[in-house]
Amino acid sequence: MTKGNGVRNGDKWQRLWLAAFLVLLLIPLTWGHGLSQSPSEGAAIFDEYCAGCHTIGGGDLIGPDLAGVAQKRDPQWLVDFIAQPDKVLASGDPIAAELLKQYGNVEMPNLGLSQEQVTAVIAYLAEGSSQQAETAAPELQAMITGDAAIGEALFLGNEHFENDGPPCMGCHNLGSSGLLGGGALGPDLTDAYTRYTDASLAAALANIPWPTMKPIFTDHPLTPEEQTHLRAFILAEPGQEAADTELVIIGISLAGFIGVVLMFAVIYRRRLRGVRRPLVNQARNLS
Repeated sequence: MTKGNGVRNGDKWQRLWLAAFLVLLLIPLTWGHGLSQSPSEGAAIFDEYCAGCHTIGGGDLIGPDLAGVAQKRDPQWLVDFIAQPDKVLASGDPIAAELLKQYGNVEMPNLGLSQEQVTAVIAYLAEGSSQQAETAAPELQAMITGDAAIGEALFLGNEHFENDGPPCMGCHNLGSSGLLGGGALGPDLTDAYTRYTDASLAAALANIPWPTMKPIFTDHPLTPEEQTHLRAFILAEPGQEAADTELVIIGISLAGFIGVVLMFAVIYRRRLRGVRRPLVNQARNLS
């Protein structure tokens, strides 16, 4: 019995040593993972997800210039807002509400960033602020005036995008463009002139920061020329009113219904004559 207990105790110690050895192996991996959330990684995430709406020291775009934001805002607030801005806004947070009002009621989208990505972005913002880094607003080339007529043709789908992207009208409405107006999946762009400056819209079209659009236009990017034409069209007519297409849709629906009824009336007008005529003749003979 003593020998058996000794063997079991030896096995127990072997398992403990093995577990300790595995833990020691995992520590460098875990430590390395923590180090991976570096400012350089944050810079890549910022360029991919944030640069369409923000600069660091380059001035406001769709959203605020983020120079010094890591020192200005509470760290936990930054984490929460970058990770889930929709929830922070819905909670009635006063800072988020003020930013929304200040920047044309354009809500920051939920980008679906992981906790590690959020940490990396904040590390980059903190380093950029301390080094006074500057990410510039759109280049002068992007601010060249486009042709609003070409932009309208691209928006409506009357002219195809060079890289086969879908027409804007499938998701957006803009003024009275199109007989039945545009789609409702994206926001109405009729009053875009109140929400975007020329520079901020140029940045948005160049980077497409919105999660629903980004996967599509990553594979089918807009050319610089197409961006200028679309920008010219979207900002072309300040004060225009959104089209009221309800009566048009009702009229088209009624006309279609009447057309279908008339079509069936013409097609089937002789359908029962072969049955009715003998019956009528028989009734006459009986009388």
